[in-house]
Amino acid sequence: MSKQAVLNDVELKQDKANKIMEGINLWTSFYRANPHRFARDYLGLKLKRFQQIILCMMFQFTNSIYLASRGGGKSFLIAIFCVCYCILYPGTTVCIASGTRGQSTEIIEKIQTILMPDSPNLQMEIADIFTSQTKAACYFKNTSRIIVVTSAESARHNRATILIVDEFRMVDKNIIDTVLRKFLTSPRHPAFLDRAGYENYPTERTKEVYASSCWYESHWSYEHVRSYATNMARGRSYFCCAMPYQLAIAENLLDRVRVEDEMSETTFNEVTFQMEMEALFYGQGTDSLYEFDDIDKNRQIKYPFYPKSLLSKITDKRLNIPAKQPEEIRILSADIALMASSSRRKNDATSIFINQMLPATNGRFIKNIIYTENNEGLRTDVQALNIRKLFEEFNCDYLVLDVKGLGLGIVDALMADIFDAVSGTTYKALSCYNNEDIANRCAVKGAPKKIWAIQGSPEFNSMCALSLREEFKQGLIRLLISEYDADDILGTMKGYGTLSVEDKMNLKLPYVHTTLLINELIKLEYEVKNKVIRVKEKSGMRKDRYSSLSYNIFVAKEIERDIVQENIKATKETIVFKMKAPKISEKYNRRR
Repeated sequence: MSKQAVLNDVELKQDKANKIMEGINLWTSFYRANPHRFARDYLGLKLKRFQQIILCMMFQFTNSIYLASRGGGKSFLIAIFCVCYCILYPGTTVCIASGTRGQSTEIIEKIQTILMPDSPNLQMEIADIFTSQTKAACYFKNTSRIIVVTSAESARHNRATILIVDEFRMVDKNIIDTVLRKFLTSPRHPAFLDRAGYENYPTERTKEVYASSCWYESHWSYEHVRSYATNMARGRSYFCCAMPYQLAIAENLLDRVRVEDEMSETTFNEVTFQMEMEALFYGQGTDSLYEFDDIDKNRQIKYPFYPKSLLSKITDKRLNIPAKQPEEIRILSADIALMASSSRRKNDATSIFINQMLPATNGRFIKNIIYTENNEGLRTDVQALNIRKLFEEFNCDYLVLDVKGLGLGIVDALMADIFDAVSGTTYKALSCYNNEDIANRCAVKGAPKKIWAIQGSPEFNSMCALSLREEFKQGLIRLLISEYDADDILGTMKGYGTLSVEDKMNLKLPYVHTTLLINELIKLEYEVKNKVIRVKEKSGMRKDRYSSLSYNIFVAKEIERDIVQENIKATKETIVFKMKAPKISEKYNRRR
């Protein structure tokens, strides 16, 4: 073969390689500008119209917020954004953070279980993928990677070109500002930037993507969304959108009948629905007595107490009812209702709270609301048995009931022995502690005085309302964490995976009822007449949870005051004055 032929052959190969690279450059530029088409053509994904639009906006803008209803496919779309960007921009590092590590890992799981099985090209692009709780990451052959990080101080060492914060409202604002956003200090650095002639080439900007459902306007996340919307309107590189449940229904991502069923339930809460499904932030009215921030900061309790009927189905020792600590006091309160709600009228429900009082400092007590439940339509005898069982199982010291209404019938039932035909247990009668006239109705002489009878009046109810607000403000009432945080905690419980769907829901209910309590409190309105506060619910709303909790806290404060007074009295009785003998100086002795 001649030298010219060899050269021609080399030139032909080089020409072919140049054309391939030119084609790659063109297609890469095209797909970077049209990531929705890349997802369709290369990954084989079929996206809804709104998903295509949001995907393009996330590519185009450096700062994005996506507010979505439940069932709107938020995590799925973020997973698609991550893999498309990592393939089209080699050397990309995506850090995913969330309120809990499990939520962040969910995005990697969607890549592995949903996107990869139906996309051979994506399988070829990925070198390795991990989805365990200790290590969750996806590594690409072109050196791009997606890693899950913990939203905590311990994550400071990480660096990223793209930061994604899923359910960002559940992440501490200080952690986002001082830890997560500091990841974005190293922009992507393609190799051609080191060649001569590219010294002044513009640096590629890092990206921030926030996704969540909505929350309360008093929360920092609301101002974060407002600032993004304002900057977007000013033409800066910001994108913000909210997609309500109607869109998910229209795109067949959410079942319309299921949503209608949820809205028809007697436990339906319009506040939660507005935030979770309508993608709208909720703002408190000007007439609200209780502020969300004062209450939400006290959601610190991880594990509630559970009845024995539920504890028998799960073996994790963390859920066992603990033995009482020294000076600990437990109070059960119930606001009684008998008739169930219907489509025509909304009745109150029987609301039960159990308060674990633990001594703090200066004679005060921390009030831990460690269990709550709501019941509708139960007969008087059934309710009395349920209350008596909970009182016994949780080893309570006092039982608080409003006797001016339907509660007196329950009190009468509790002041006699109650036989449980299911367990064969007889629960002994209890008598009234604070009202001699009611105590005289007790059918069993010598019954322990445990029932605290509440006979409300406008002045008394006003005092209860203010006391409850002050206890929240001082951080002396602690509540269960949110049901979303509880998902990760319950999922780690020994034996949880073998439980039925009903049992899993029963484990979650105390957290759900706590959220409903907060929604009820911040929706309450009040008016002041003759220096007396009258609390009232809005039309169609309830205040049974508020009533039960306010009476519980009132009794807790009365007990707290009595203990303080007894301690002061005991201290005074034991005070002994000691006189120290005078010290005679040597100089005085010499004078004598």
